[in-house]
Amino acid sequence: MPLVAGVDSSTQSVKIVIRDAQTGELIREGRAAHPAGTEVDPEQWWAALQSAIVAAGGLNDVAAISIGGQQHGMVALDRNGAVIRPALLWNDTRSAQAAEAINDEFPDIANRSGSRLVASFTASKVRWLADNEPANAQRVAAICLPHDWLSWKLGAGTNLTEIFTDRSDASGTGYFNPVSSEYDYELFSKIIRSSQPVILPRIIKSDEWGTTTSTGLKIGAGCGDNAGAAFGLQAEPGDLIISLGTSGTAFAVSQTATHDSTGEIAGFADLTGRFLPLVCTLNAARILDAAKDILGCTHDELGALALTAPAGAHGLTLLPYFEGERTPNRPDATGVLAGITLANSNRADIARAYIEGMLCGLVDAAQSLIASGVAVNRIMLIGGAAKNPAIAEIASSLFGREVLIPPAGEYVADGAARQAAWALLGGEDAPKWELGKVESVSAPHTPDVLKRYRELKDHTVTW
Repeated sequence: MPLVAGVDSSTQSVKIVIRDAQTGELIREGRAAHPAGTEVDPEQWWAALQSAIVAAGGLNDVAAISIGGQQHGMVALDRNGAVIRPALLWNDTRSAQAAEAINDEFPDIANRSGSRLVASFTASKVRWLADNEPANAQRVAAICLPHDWLSWKLGAGTNLTEIFTDRSDASGTGYFNPVSSEYDYELFSKIIRSSQPVILPRIIKSDEWGTTTSTGLKIGAGCGDNAGAAFGLQAEPGDLIISLGTSGTAFAVSQTATHDSTGEIAGFADLTGRFLPLVCTLNAARILDAAKDILGCTHDELGALALTAPAGAHGLTLLPYFEGERTPNRPDATGVLAGITLANSNRADIARAYIEGMLCGLVDAAQSLIASGVAVNRIMLIGGAAKNPAIAEIASSLFGREVLIPPAGEYVADGAARQAAWALLGGEDAPKWELGKVESVSAPHTPDVLKRYRELKDHTVTW
């Protein structure tokens, strides 16, 4: 009974699961918190990972591990492997102007990288570094992502050429071609504006090893968080996944690549050789956090309150751009609560409006994927916020179709663990693990709610 471990190093915390490589049975797990902020010293991720490993009972009996992590973040290293400055995370919007500058310089960037850049992409942050901290930019000897850096640290790497990654996470950099699965070095060199050669992590496949530690622990390729979630869910083409974490994402497994020049759809890769077109909103679970703080209640109480209000919250509509927004690309926007009257100034309608506003952005995200030709046969809701009792019912009413709720789980970490099992056990395909009972939720369609949300979004385009 070989054991494998999977890690999800996300924005807010790190989670580790230890599972039976053959059956997927959960043996034990652990977690630790990450510091808040949009830039973080990577050493704090490393410390949190060590705490989570201890909480999970250690790795002495584990044969292999893979690390999944938040995409896009920029970890800049000098020639000695030291971190040059705190890592800029995906939700740091200071690089918005840098993203537009790169898009202007490279009109074909969507064809080259699969995506038109926004502030979130690593490439945008690299250009920001070159423009705003040129002395630091000249010190850069290697650029990697959060999961790459953690895998390298876990393997006690000292040589920068030993840093490795996978195609799913690399596809979120903005200087990687997901079709050829190779870096666009010409693009990268012009983005960083440095005369010094810069090492980028080597790409390895999901059934390969990046390194083996002195204790014999094998370290797999790892993955981006959304690709890990799709793999943990064992999603197939036709599955649309709505993930409600710090950010909200709508992504689908696809046999074909996307190249969206509008910037709405990111043309990511998955970790199997297929593709993962994705639309991301910056504002998801934290909208619910804000609502519970305003109303002085728990998350469950927030959901219960929302379900006592009618669809549309008596005309109260929330545009949830609390931290700016990525899709649509409005990094400097703020939120709007519109249609306030004496009649809807109550706890139930406010709770309903906050949940509807958060979900409407993701319905629009899903619609962008469908409009681009992505096939959608099933809709699955995952993430911490998906556990809220009102989410599934309100989501179904806004999508106008059935939504599926898989069992609560750490799907990014599960996907990383399944990746490690694939490499450990060998074979052409990854092992099939039992997912558990998937619940189906259906509710009457409420198109007027979405219509009012879109009118507010269009009206506030310049806010």
